[in-house]
Amino acid sequence: MPEFNPSLVLYTADAMNERGEAILAQYPQAEALQVTQHNRLPELGMTHFKVKSDVLVLGKLKMTTCKWSGRSSDYIAPSLANGCFAGCAYCYVDRHKAVNPITLFTNVDEITGAVDQHVQSLPWPKPANQTDPTFWTYDIGCNSDISVDYGLNDGIRDVFAFYRDHPRAKATFATKFVNRSLLDFDPKRKIRIRFSLMPAHVSKLVDVRTDSIEKRIAAINDFYDAGYDVHLNFSPVIVYGGKQWRDDYRDLFRQLDAAVRPDVKAHLQSEVIFLTHNQAQHQANLAINPKAEELLWVPALQENKQSQFGGWNIRYDHQLKSKMITIFERLVQEEIPWCGIRYIF
Repeated sequence: MPEFNPSLVLYTADAMNERGEAILAQYPQAEALQVTQHNRLPELGMTHFKVKSDVLVLGKLKMTTCKWSGRSSDYIAPSLANGCFAGCAYCYVDRHKAVNPITLFTNVDEITGAVDQHVQSLPWPKPANQTDPTFWTYDIGCNSDISVDYGLNDGIRDVFAFYRDHPRAKATFATKFVNRSLLDFDPKRKIRIRFSLMPAHVSKLVDVRTDSIEKRIAAINDFYDAGYDVHLNFSPVIVYGGKQWRDDYRDLFRQLDAAVRPDVKAHLQSEVIFLTHNQAQHQANLAINPKAEELLWVPALQENKQSQFGGWNIRYDHQLKSKMITIFERLVQEEIPWCGIRYIF
């Protein structure tokens, strides 16, 4: 895991509960400043990556509603954090905030209380679906990387315990990091960790400041042995170089096939999400990470799409994408037929 030692901690007054005070006390060397809103920060005079390295924000999450998902999970739980140490070139969280350091929400008990109230209102037993045959699943890491947050906020361990012990709910999150301190927790298969994977040379370009693909693959068996429900997250799938992307995924699948033990293969499933990018983010990346844009911004293959939030994104042309999906599914069947695809789009 990367070392995170912020030189500046910004906090709102309502975040300074017992958890907030404990987090602040972890960084006695940092300057601490009170702000009015955690999501309306002043101009900090730092570069994109300097903000991610040197600034931590503590806030209170106001909206604790659960939102329907139906893909990686049944529902999206209220966020435990926002922002990430990494600077992935396609990150949808970055595109919505001009200044985007790690923000930890300290009202953890209120957040899990909202989830409990929500899940108790749902039918039980749960109708089986592709998210899980038994439990209602909640994605707890849509706006951050929980593997990073786990090392910064002791409250995340309490969240893990909440889902592990809940008779109806199960947690899930995708990650690009390997935090081996998670192995000390026994989740009893009630926490699903989805390791995000793509060809290694592409990851080095677009997954800025994350753990290597090799390290993520090497962790799969260990996390399964520790009691996690381990899945794979092939996201985003980036198409490039004519047939080159197919050859690179074939190589990736062969690495997986060689690394994952047979008993773990029997339980592994995946989700596949092809790239969606954003015009404003493209313009920002031309200054931050221009080489990445050579892979992400390919108008000849892409079409415009208005997001549910009203912004304009680009995605692969729908007719081309249908062919890409067929190709990807065939590669999976040829190289890792043991890895089921829960959903692909």
